[in-house]
Amino acid sequence: THSNCHKLRPRTRTLPGVLVCAALLCMPVTGIAEDRPLACDTSLNTSMRLDDLEATDPEDDTGAVEFLTGSFEARLGEDAGAELRGGVMLRQGNRLAGADSADIDPLTRSLYLSGNVRYEDPATQIIGDTAEFSYDAGIVRFTGAEFSLGGSNARGGAEEVFISQDGRLELDEVTYTTCPPGTPDWLLIAGSIDLDTESGIGTARGIKMRFKGVPILYAPFISFPLGDARKTGILTPEIGSSARSGNEIRMPFYWNIAPNYNATITPRILTQRGLLLGSEFRYMTERNSGTLYGEYLPDDDQTDTNRYLVRANHRTEFNPSWLSRLDFLQVSDSQYFEDLGGSLSTTALTHLNRALRFDYFGKNLRFFGRVQDYQTIDDAIVPADEPYRRVPQLVVDGRWPLSRHGLSLGFDGELVNFDRNVGVTGWRVNAVPELSWTIERPGWFVTPAVAYDLTRYELSNTEPGARSSLDRNVPIGSLDMGMVFERSVRDSSWLATIEPRLLYVHIPFRDQDELPVFDTITPDLNLVQLFRKNRFIGPDRIGDTDQISLGITSRILALDSGREIMSATIGQTRYLSDRNVALPGFATDTQESSDYIAEIRFSAFEKINFDIAQQWGTGGRGTTRSQVRLQYRPSTNKILNFAYRFRRDALEQGDFSFSWPVGTHWNLVGRYNYSFRDGEPLEQFFGVEYESCCWGLRLVSRRFISRRDGTRDTSIGLQLIFKGMASVGTGADRLLERGILGYTSQIQ
Repeated sequence: THSNCHKLRPRTRTLPGVLVCAALLCMPVTGIAEDRPLACDTSLNTSMRLDDLEATDPEDDTGAVEFLTGSFEARLGEDAGAELRGGVMLRQGNRLAGADSADIDPLTRSLYLSGNVRYEDPATQIIGDTAEFSYDAGIVRFTGAEFSLGGSNARGGAEEVFISQDGRLELDEVTYTTCPPGTPDWLLIAGSIDLDTESGIGTARGIKMRFKGVPILYAPFISFPLGDARKTGILTPEIGSSARSGNEIRMPFYWNIAPNYNATITPRILTQRGLLLGSEFRYMTERNSGTLYGEYLPDDDQTDTNRYLVRANHRTEFNPSWLSRLDFLQVSDSQYFEDLGGSLSTTALTHLNRALRFDYFGKNLRFFGRVQDYQTIDDAIVPADEPYRRVPQLVVDGRWPLSRHGLSLGFDGELVNFDRNVGVTGWRVNAVPELSWTIERPGWFVTPAVAYDLTRYELSNTEPGARSSLDRNVPIGSLDMGMVFERSVRDSSWLATIEPRLLYVHIPFRDQDELPVFDTITPDLNLVQLFRKNRFIGPDRIGDTDQISLGITSRILALDSGREIMSATIGQTRYLSDRNVALPGFATDTQESSDYIAEIRFSAFEKINFDIAQQWGTGGRGTTRSQVRLQYRPSTNKILNFAYRFRRDALEQGDFSFSWPVGTHWNLVGRYNYSFRDGEPLEQFFGVEYESCCWGLRLVSRRFISRRDGTRDTSIGLQLIFKGMASVGTGADRLLERGILGYTSQIQ
């Protein structure tokens, strides 16, 4: 019947004869003489391309097939059908097919194409000898085919290709590569391959992989991504070596449990230590997210002990105002990171944080509560110097406007119990109400404020004869003011500003020698600390002072983009009276002024970034701290970094890193971090990268300090990357991204 006929919708410019033939294909054949051919000749040019077919709506889901042909002949009766000759093109939605000739079978509702067959859809292009196109089921089958995937450089050949309506490809006797024609540097040969372009996953059976003609892999089954899709399976192994642990092989297994759950299980073979098993579980729900990670090395061949690491990070958002966070890290022994961590940042760890906290964020009020503990992993730290446990800690911070003219009330409060196995322990409550009045106008502001710090201690484990209940009350007065002057420069394309700021603080002296020190320190002087009212961080000490802090900042901005071209800041604190409050073991500061603090940032040129920070004193005190950084980046893949860091009586280091192409395919990378104080390098690595159109090679040699006592380790990393497929070797790119500022791997 007519309702069962598939719609054949020719292009509007097709001759009327084609319309008649298309209509006959959908008419009932009963009562029509058998074996009576009907010929329709449109006399079209046979040298046609798929691009000649005008665009139709890609969202059209009616299943209609458009066709364009040179000649058309239909047969009626039992062997009803049609022959298309002189070049054929067909479209169904956003799928195109073309051939020298085609036959239509109305019973199976299929088209059979032959001679220079081509097929295209948004994800696939195929050329073959013959093809079958079932326009009802949306299925295409090719023989003697060559294919390419439109979203990547992937291409190959197959004896037979089957394409389903949802874009799934099934190939038999296949070759697959991402290399261009004529240069198959790497080639995957398989008995069969399934490519699911919708999910982005490919699977292959009976696989042989060749690199430069040399077999490097055989597997009965592998699964690989066509993009960034996630799928359960064995990930690419990583291979490396180090002097401390020997040769190393990692075999990660990825488990795609659900769209919001996954796990990675990684056996790690260390030839000088044994088998270390690592496992990471990640999860995400509407309110919860986090990571659970663990490592276990039974009976380490070097230490004859069982070694482990446990890490947990969790976050829960109860609503937009309430959330909770868990951070937990513990290792079996103090040398765990030194032996198994492999980086300067982990080697330098002395305390591991374990904390559970709850936060509330309101319009005028912020609150957080937590319990916190540390694992100390530096054996040189004695118990009396270990940090206190906070069990618990409650903090409140609020600001409430009292009028529309800038008058406001603030409050900072804390209740915390400090606990430790050695020394004084106990409770501390601190409350600081503050009344401030901010007068702000275009170009200037003034904020006078008065506050009152009230602190009380209830202590345990005190020295004989010492009081267990202590308190301290201190008034704090301040006046903060600043201005902004602007003018246009360089033909009004730049805007220059001068921004002076002054802070006056008065805090009277209170004797605090009896008070314990739980968590209070004297911080480094910087531009933030310059404009803080208390020279200590933590409420165990409130520094008496009568001081004026002065600072001035100048900026140059590009008016068209708002980009900051240059900024410079300098500041200093002048003391109008002596300071008598100090931390135990430290002398009081008798200087009439603080050191100068200065920072300069310069980015006027697109290729160069430069910044310098300097702290120096007067009266022969010289430089206290200095830091200089210069980056030259003429293009995305060309980077030179220079850095210098100095801190009096602590460190003096130079750092040079680079990533620089040499020729078309080669790239040199490296870092040299040198300690002038110790007269030796802290970390150095040098490597070479090679990139072709479809594969890359990365080789990096590294020598670094792996223990706090200065012991060094040496490692070599080799990584072979097959673009669009996988990589083999150690993850050397992670080392380069960490060690070279601005580095991004160009081998993708």
